[in-house]
Amino acid sequence: MTCRGVSGRERGYAPVVHEGNAAHMPVIGTLDELTDFIAHRKRLYVRWSLGPDVDLPELASRDDLTGIALPGLSASPLDVEPWWSERPLRLWAARRLYDYAHLPQVKGRRVRPWLLRGREIGRGPDNEPLVTGIEPLGWIDRTVIDEAVEEIRRQRGRWGTLDRTGRLGPTP
Repeated sequence: MTCRGVSGRERGYAPVVHEGNAAHMPVIGTLDELTDFIAHRKRLYVRWSLGPDVDLPELASRDDLTGIALPGLSASPLDVEPWWSERPLRLWAARRLYDYAHLPQVKGRRVRPWLLRGREIGRGPDNEPLVTGIEPLGWIDRTVIDEAVEEIRRQRGRWGTLDRTGRLGPTP
């Protein structure tokens, strides 16, 4: 893992506006580095946001549909499920990133993924984990997302992101 400040543009994201402690978080630079984290640590999550400096003071996500404050930060779990069995951990990591790789286009170019360790306290309206007791571990570089996309494209099955851009039209 590379320890360097993150301005954003050099990694394919818009620059970070809020330059607090998160600007100096380590950067996870490869899918293999992320896979190594998953292999050796538990209670890991990926959060797509402006970063811990913005998220941690309030420690609450907001439901986009209703505006309700949720009792923790929504995040994607990285812990491997038992049913995954002996399948490649790299593919697990790639799939977990790929599912939400559309978020910078939907929520804004400054939204980026970061790795955290935390404690799940409930589920949000989309059944996503709500996490507290958060320990930020590092930014996930854009190149890791690119590697994840390539890993998914090499698979035989059809798969898409969990993109909700309204392409099917508004709900009644």
